Amino acid sequence: MDSLTSESYKPGALAEAFVGKYGGSQDSVQLFSAPARINIIGEHIDYNGGKVFPAAINRYLYVAIRKRSDTKIIYNDVRFPGTYEFDINDTFSFDRAHDYANYLNGILSQMKAQGCVFPCGFELLLASNIPAGGGISSSSALECGFAYAVSECFGFGLDRITIAKLGQMSEHNFMGVNCGIMDQFIIAMGKKNSAIMLDCATLAYDYAPLELGDYSFVVMNTNKQRRLADSKYNERRSQCEEALRQLQQAGIQADALCALSPAAWEDAKAFVSDSVLQKRARHCVYENQRVLDALSALKAGDLVQLGQLLNQSHASLRDDYEVTGIELDTLVQTAQRQDGCLGARMTGAGFGGCAIALVHKDKVEAFAAAVQEVYSATIGYKAGFFACQSGDGVSRCSSL
Repeated sequence: MDSLTSESYKPGALAEAFVGKYGGSQDSVQLFSAPARINIIGEHIDYNGGKVFPAAINRYLYVAIRKRSDTKIIYNDVRFPGTYEFDINDTFSFDRAHDYANYLNGILSQMKAQGCVFPCGFELLLASNIPAGGGISSSSALECGFAYAVSECFGFGLDRITIAKLGQMSEHNFMGVNCGIMDQFIIAMGKKNSAIMLDCATLAYDYAPLELGDYSFVVMNTNKQRRLADSKYNERRSQCEEALRQLQQAGIQADALCALSPAAWEDAKAFVSDSVLQKRARHCVYENQRVLDALSALKAGDLVQLGQLLNQSHASLRDDYEVTGIELDTLVQTAQRQDGCLGARMTGAGFGGCAIALVHKDKVEAFAAAVQEVYSATIGYKAGFFACQSGDGVSRCSSL
């Protein structure tokens, strides 16, 4: 099974494994993919009405699915032992013992709440080369890839924005994580050679060409796994909500923290009484401005400026939002010192997970070796590294 999780993985291998597990023929198996994502810049502001700038990347979760003649549901994953069985007529509820199956049942619960009617059950096999819990949205890829596969398999015809919303609703209503929409949106809507400028307050979006010339993004995985529901993610969100409430109570006209410009924030910040809440709000306001500046830098071909904005973003996430930690800080600060690196920052929710660095293509191997040496000596175990390119959003695959 090792080949199913390698970078050279082909969907046909999953179809073959599916038939080996469930029987039948490969012709009856439908195959789908969902990408990982990096957020180039704009962290922890998707739930604060901000603009974000993510891109889908060429690491994928694959879903093989086939309808059954009865109402049984069977889940298997090539990476993880154990089979999970349910019935399509079940009233699904979160159960920690169900592990990744909670994400799938959460999607089914939301689809049924939206009026989707299932005439039968199905069987499923998953494979992925996305690091689990690594901060590049393995869970959102699972949610959106599964939702898209089920929609297509059963002929529901749900559009991509609805797929993204289902993923978010599942997180809110089933998983207990008050996440924003960014991860699900880029995974559902991504396009190769593009990033998306997404206004999380309105869901207005534009595709922006991702032209990096001689540079590429390198994903650096701390290999410290974390679960959002078990982290301080919800605490940060509540802190932002309280800062906004205090501003509104003082008469500041803002529907979200990111509706404030940096100048407006500086004029109003005294109305936020607590210094910690001030730091959380300051990060949101200035990070939103950095997103706008990053788009301008890309359009102008100014990758040096883009790199500087990445560095500023990480400093703000470390000092004002306090979601980095020694693992991410070691990776990022070491990366920033390397020849050929224009900038680096954590990406995702933080508390472990991944960082990204903008590195010259000729320097990637030496860059990874140098950062690895420092990281291993400091942390005591190795990080993971891979260069990535942009990829497409959720898609149907052939078995080739």
